[in-house]
Amino acid sequence: MPSILTPYLGFRDNTKEAMEFYQSVFGGELTMSRYADFGMNEDPSEADKIMHAQLVSPGGLIFMAADTPNSMPFTPGDAFSVSLSGRDVDELTGFWNGLCEGANVFLPLAKAPWGDSFGQLIDRFGVRWMVNIGGSPDEPTPQS
Repeated sequence: MPSILTPYLGFRDNTKEAMEFYQSVFGGELTMSRYADFGMNEDPSEADKIMHAQLVSPGGLIFMAADTPNSMPFTPGDAFSVSLSGRDVDELTGFWNGLCEGANVFLPLAKAPWGDSFGQLIDRFGVRWMVNIGGSPDEPTPQS
């Protein structure tokens, strides 16, 4: 099995809501474990926070998330992006449209100088997304 890059998203108290939203956009199987499930909560008030969530879409996209405990620093959406790229126009356009719900679209999905369709947004949970829809199957897709 090759190594894979899996984005891991950090939230403060809304991992469950965020991951359920992403499941509504991407489909697939969502699993979640609470801190209390493994006795990992130091603060009893944080027992129901999500310690680990994983979403696996039917197309093979995988990403994970967790609620950051109150004892740890947290800055939403800081220093990362999630990049979706490929050639399936319908699938990627559907993902884009779903992510646009409540988002700040600062670069609408449109033809980019390199010939692909490209857009950027910050979703309603503060996560920065880049979507790149490649050209014809015989053209290489640039990495975002």
